[in-house]
Amino acid sequence: MAKEPYIQGQSPSPGIREYFFYVDHHGMLFQDDSKMKHFTAAMKEKKLLYNFFKRLRFNDTGRYDTEFKYISLCGRERNFVRCLDRPIVFNSVQKMSLGKDKPEEWVLQHNHAGELLVQKFDPSGICMVSETGRVYHPGPRLCGEIGLISDRLSILWTQEKRFIFRDGEEAPPTSFIWEEEEFKLENKLLELMTDEERGLGMSEEN
Repeated sequence: MAKEPYIQGQSPSPGIREYFFYVDHHGMLFQDDSKMKHFTAAMKEKKLLYNFFKRLRFNDTGRYDTEFKYISLCGRERNFVRCLDRPIVFNSVQKMSLGKDKPEEWVLQHNHAGELLVQKFDPSGICMVSETGRVYHPGPRLCGEIGLISDRLSILWTQEKRFIFRDGEEAPPTSFIWEEEEFKLENKLLELMTDEERGLGMSEEN
């Protein structure tokens, strides 16, 4: 639970309600004050998740922005969000059509909303931080243009030997294998990351 005190549903001004949420490194959404943050306590209704994450952006309200760096606005409802890493977490890669009469293409689904929340998959945009082992991919603009690849997916890709380390395994991977094609990794996401995300001065968060 966050250190800064709050009450779920508090009303700082007439007609305004404030709620507080937490996104774990699997991309699951919880009420921040939930004592047990595991699958059974996570929010699972896909339409709700779609509406919540489509509205997610940086918290520029001046309220709770030290811990709750993101906010999802719904009418006069403020939903403050904190997370272990990044709030956008890609948990599945699928091939699907993004519109009527459009050909199927590879997409990353995020935050357990299935086909409702997707990002076009760009193998060359993958970025692994060697200091932490975490893997990232370009994400929605309003959330900083970065999403975290879930542990399950990144471990699967490692087991499938998709990462190529031509500079040695102590350095970031240089390329990524997808559909039998080798994509050179540009690692442009490093420029958008915080020092903590790059493994500099990283601290544990409960």
